[in-house]
Amino acid sequence: MDNLTNDPIEQTNESDNNSSQQVSSSLAQFEEFDDATQVAGNSNEKLHFLKDLPMNIYIELGRTQMRIKDILELERGYVIELDKLASEPVDVFVNNKKIAEGEVVVIDKHFGIRITSLVDPANRLKDIN
Repeated sequence: MDNLTNDPIEQTNESDNNSSQQVSSSLAQFEEFDDATQVAGNSNEKLHFLKDLPMNIYIELGRTQMRIKDILELERGYVIELDKLASEPVDVFVNNKKIAEGEVVVIDKHFGIRITSLVDPANRLKDIN
């Protein structure tokens, strides 16, 4: 059935080699889309319906590597030294993609992040396409 044409296709019934059936086929015909069903060219309008989707956001203070022996010895009060200095900005990630850097602030006994710089929008979108 690699070649679809308007010509009838003859098939032989395997259970009865003496009888044959005529099966006709034709290409499917579809209607054209009108202007009301086409998506507008503006990217903001294209993404408008995605604005209510929840996204995972996390803040990375820093990283380190530890041997399994040291991890097994962790106990309350143990301090783990990270690779960033206290004065360096923390990284803000959305769905595992870095979008910004910021500084840690305290708001009514809760931690928060003050955004100090955003990743270039072209770099944020390059992996999406």
